[in-house]
Amino acid sequence: MSTVKNYLSLVKFSHTIFAMPFAMIGFVLGVIHHETQGINSAPWYFRYGLKLILVVICMITARSAAMGYNRYLDRDFDAKNPRTAKREIPAGVISPRNAMAFIIGSCLLFIAATYCINTLCFYLSPIALFVILFYSYTKRFTALCHLVLGIGLSLAPIGAFLAVTGAFSLLPILFSFSVVFWVSGFDIIFALQDIDFDQSQQLYSIPAVVGTSKGLRISQLLHVMSATCVVIAGVYGNFHWLYWVGVALFIGMLVYQHTIVKPNDLSKVNIAFMTANGIASVVFAVFVIADLIIN
Repeated sequence: MSTVKNYLSLVKFSHTIFAMPFAMIGFVLGVIHHETQGINSAPWYFRYGLKLILVVICMITARSAAMGYNRYLDRDFDAKNPRTAKREIPAGVISPRNAMAFIIGSCLLFIAATYCINTLCFYLSPIALFVILFYSYTKRFTALCHLVLGIGLSLAPIGAFLAVTGAFSLLPILFSFSVVFWVSGFDIIFALQDIDFDQSQQLYSIPAVVGTSKGLRISQLLHVMSATCVVIAGVYGNFHWLYWVGVALFIGMLVYQHTIVKPNDLSKVNIAFMTANGIASVVFAVFVIADLIIN
């Protein structure tokens, strides 16, 4: 049991809360779209229950592979950074070899799950894996690493939609863009903790390049763009009042995290990163899905 706990800690399993709710939005959008295309007398749990399980498996395995690879690739940096020195690989709790075996296993499970979903998802699976694994290299050469992370997590809503429908559509893509800017913005806030270390190791991040104050302003701009995307999605999708309540709460949590993190006070970075954004994604998804189902 302790081994399982160690691997869950390695990949920060609790952080699945960021993208999973958006995957559920994409999935429900896909179900509604699919239902309007034809009539099927079979119960919904026969039509979509298995795909929902497969989507969840894809989310967990893809994220586990990405986070595990990030920890594996950054193990030497993590060992030097006082904030990260106790992570499982530098602390010797999990060996690099076992971590790599876990990463490969997660990738294979992800590909297998996409194969069981549909042909399009299977063919796109190597691209998805490339994007989420490539992120781990970006901090070595570009301050735009935050955007690459955002792109990786933004695959959740469109990927879940594709799992159900096998086709692209603008609405889930709008939600994906919202995720890109939302995740990029809060990842910049998280990176504020390591400005000095990143600079000393010649690692790139927006705060390390432009400083704390400008970094926070860029984060705010990205969150404005995220809020704009959910508003556009609401108008385009002709959503009802429940959706707009969700939008108000989502934007409220974006604003809140910027009121508690200041250039001269980074003591609440973790509250902004985990608590505020975890609440934002879950609450927003609940209201969006409720709006879709009720209306």
